Amino acid sequence: MNILLPRADVTERTLAIVGELKGLEGPLLPILHEIQDEFGYVPQESLPVIARELNLSRAEVYGVVTFYHDFREHPAGRHVLKLCRAEACQSMGGDRLAERAKALLGIDFHETTPDGAVTLEPVYCLGLCSCSPSAMLDGEVHARLDDAELEALVAEARR
Repeated sequence: MNILLPRADVTERTLAIVGELKGLEGPLLPILHEIQDEFGYVPQESLPVIARELNLSRAEVYGVVTFYHDFREHPAGRHVLKLCRAEACQSMGGDRLAERAKALLGIDFHETTPDGAVTLEPVYCLGLCSCSPSAMLDGEVHARLDDAELEALVAEARR
């Protein structure tokens, strides 16, 4: 994943991805996922290419990117910490843990630490409701979080 590609390379790679997947039924979401896997986010330069190739408006493509929480419009940090914001986690102290994570990292949701180490994102269910509150660090889930475990996750991500 190289987030510093020149615009021409982004366009070229986007065209290749769209070409590979546009034959699918409902290809927009698979294309966006593949582009995010490739670049780490969905570059603005990709949107008009996708729209043109799928015969959609740019607004339609942008609307899908911004509707789904998993798509990023900017590169993420080296590590992504997702905190569950669903009701079960909130009822078990998730709000307090979210505020603690923000304080430890010095950022808010949808932001990345100045050193590029950690991006903090809300997620609206990790499927661990009976083990709440929960979080995910780089794809690995962590359940029954408390302050000490959260601080350990943040320390791990900051390395």
